[in-house]
Amino acid sequence: MKKIKLLWMAMLTLMLPALQSCDDNDGYSLGDIAVDWATVRVVGGDTYSLNADRWGTLWPAATAIPFYKPIDGQRVITYFNPLYDNYEGYDHAVKVEHNYNVLTKQVEDLTAENESEFGNDPVWVNKDMMWIGGGYLNVIFRQNLPVKEKHLVSLVRDMRATVAEGEDDGYIHLEFRYNTYDDVTARQANGAVSFNLNSLDLTGKKGIKVKLNSVKDGETEVVFNLKGQSMPEEAKQVTLSDEVQIKYFFVCFRPMSVHIGK
Repeated sequence: MKKIKLLWMAMLTLMLPALQSCDDNDGYSLGDIAVDWATVRVVGGDTYSLNADRWGTLWPAATAIPFYKPIDGQRVITYFNPLYDNYEGYDHAVKVEHNYNVLTKQVEDLTAENESEFGNDPVWVNKDMMWIGGGYLNVIFRQNLPVKEKHLVSLVRDMRATVAEGEDDGYIHLEFRYNTYDDVTARQANGAVSFNLNSLDLTGKKGIKVKLNSVKDGETEVVFNLKGQSMPEEAKQVTLSDEVQIKYFFVCFRPMSVHIGK
């Protein structure tokens, strides 16, 4: 282990002049840390790039997390040090400081047979904590932590719904569903989820409308146009918790204040 640490230190020492040079050329300093939501793209093996919502394509030219295991399509909140601009076909070369995996899911079909599984319990989320970025609907929610049973969050399309002729409003209608399985406590924590919208045929559509059962606002509907929105200011300051427990995936975050911006 000592040899590995020494080797890693030697590599960083050799890389330091190159990293410092980017400070002169591109105006970045080694202490500059940026934050963005991004999608992991595996190049091969454990080599990956990042498609960041605001910063564009990122190439990890250096990393502080050498043992990170990338999964193609995984959404992350990435902390990185910008090094170079316009690097070998990527918008930026960066040093990755941390990648925090975000629960990543697809839009699912809701039918008469599976409706009870999705549930429709009130959830602590509002329109200021929902936005489209990177081709995903991103949601920050607050969970009343369970005693034992992990909860389920889903974005569904009601396959039972029919649209009468002349009533099509040009939007795809979805529902944010939450199932507590009747297992809640008074303890709360914030979590996040990204839903991939690539399964939706948005040709000729204005956007999407998402219905949700909000603890704060009751039954409400949030409208999104097809263009990506900026992350709401309220969402930038939310601290995500490592205590959130969601079915099929354990959302593991270190406590942090989410702040995105160049």
